[in-house]
This record gives sequence, structure tokens and C-alpha cells, in this order.
Amino acid sequence: MAVLEPYKGKYFLWKYLPSIPAAGVFCGLFAIITVLNCWRVGRTGTWSFIPFIIGGFMECIGYATRAVAYNQTGKLVPFALQNSMILLAPVLLAATIYATLGRVISGVNADKYAIVRPRWITRLFVTGDILSLLVQGSAAGLMLMEGRMKTGQNIVILGLVIQILLFGLFCLTAALFHVRMRRCPTEGHRSGGEEWERQIYRLYGVSALVMFRSVFRLVEFIMGYNAYLLTHEWPLYVFDSAPMLAVMIIFWFALPGTVWMRRPGSKDSVTSLSVLNGRTRATKGSGITGSKAAGSV
Repeated sequence: MAVLEPYKGKYFLWKYLPSIPAAGVFCGLFAIITVLNCWRVGRTGTWSFIPFIIGGFMECIGYATRAVAYNQTGKLVPFALQNSMILLAPVLLAATIYATLGRVISGVNADKYAIVRPRWITRLFVTGDILSLLVQGSAAGLMLMEGRMKTGQNIVILGLVIQILLFGLFCLTAALFHVRMRRCPTEGHRSGGEEWERQIYRLYGVSALVMFRSVFRLVEFIMGYNAYLLTHEWPLYVFDSAPMLAVMIIFWFALPGTVWMRRPGSKDSVTSLSVLNGRTRATKGSGITGSKAAGSV
């Protein structure tokens, strides 16, 4: 039977034996939904979802490595790999959430209702996301060094604070756009029907899940390495793994399903294309075939 083993004689990387069944289940679930999303991206040509796919594979690697670590709790590489992959993967999932809002705003020609112009939404928030990623990633190594663990934890906390503030600004951007569109709809709103608003509600849902997970991680590291959240395994699966899996499932069923494209030569009118599950249907004619339009997103 496996037992906790020290690293370099006296320092324990793990505070518990990682569960092989739990890690295996989540590795399998993330693998399935990531492959499905990967197929969707290839089928529809929505290449902006590639960071989302990479994040999904990072989750798979993280949980697979946790299962391997059950019999290798005294080795550094399995611990460092699973810790980094699971901690950083949501940053890439968030990047796709940012890009989706920009597409919705541009699709209904409502740039004037956004506090950040659509073409800058992805740039601004993804740049902030990369900053958060770099900050948290730089701390991963320090957290494994005896004597520098506290410094590493503080840097991770800084990265998580950046991520939470960024998401707060993003949610404010989405909410203000939503309110303004409801008050005075654009012509693009009438062309695109109600799908734009359904997308906004879905964005609220996935944003809430990512925010929930980030707040959990922040509390986890503030409490410290020897506190309850980091010395027990179940909080990770309940407050991190499950919410991130839910985000990927929602994206598969909903968010990539409808995209908007401007009609050539028109400022106000748009074409709403349904490409859910690979089926393309134009709801307003624009002279663009379904397959060509879907592939150009």
C-alpha cells in the first residue's frame, strides 16, 4: 500500500495520498469533453477556441499526473506538473470567454454600448490573463522550494487577485452592454433574434463558475499550506474540478453554437448562423453559404 514519502529526506510535497479513482474520473471526463470541443472547432473553423482546447488538455494532464503521483509522492516532477496544469488551465478557458463577448457585441453591431470596444475586449482581457498566467506560473517553482514556499504562495495570491479583478471588469462590461441593448436594441439585434441574449446569459453562467473557482483558490492560498483546504483533497474536486468541467460542457452545448457575421457592405444588418453540432442554417440571407460562413469565424 502506498504511503506518503518525503522529498529530500524531510519535506513532504503532499499532505495526503491523491485519490486514483477521483483523478482518473476527472481525467477521463476532461478528455472526453476536450476531444468533443476539439472536433467542434475543426468542424466549424472557430479557431479562436484553440486556447480553450489547450486548457482542456492541460486539465487532462493535471489529473492524469495526480493519479500517477499516488505511488510517487516523494518525487517532485509529478507534483509540480499536476499542480501547474490544474492551477493554470482556467486562465486559458477564461481567454475564450473574453473572445466570445467581443464576437457577440460585434455581431449585433452594438460597439457603442460596450465600455471597451469589441476589438479591444479580447486584447485587453487576454493580455491581463497572460499577466495572471505569468505571475502564477512564476510562483509554481517557488512553492516547491523549502524556505520559499510562503513567497510562492504570495505570488500565486497576487496572480489570482489580478484574475479576479479582470473578471470583475469583464462581467461589468458584459452587464452594461446587456442593459444598454435591452433599453435600445440595434438593427443587429432584430436581425440576430434573441440568440445574442441567450449567449450573454451563458456567458454569465461560465463567468460565475470561473470566478467561483478563482475565489476558492484565493482563499485556499490565503489560509496557507497547512490549512484545511490544502491538506484535504475533496475541496479541489468540488470547488475547482467540477466548476471547470461544467464550463467546458456549457461551451460544448451552447457557446460555440451560434456566431454572428456582418453582411458585406452593411453597417447594421447581420447574418445569424447556427452551426451547432455542425449544422449550419442562415436565418437571414446575406449571399454567404452556410459552410463558407462557418469556416470563416
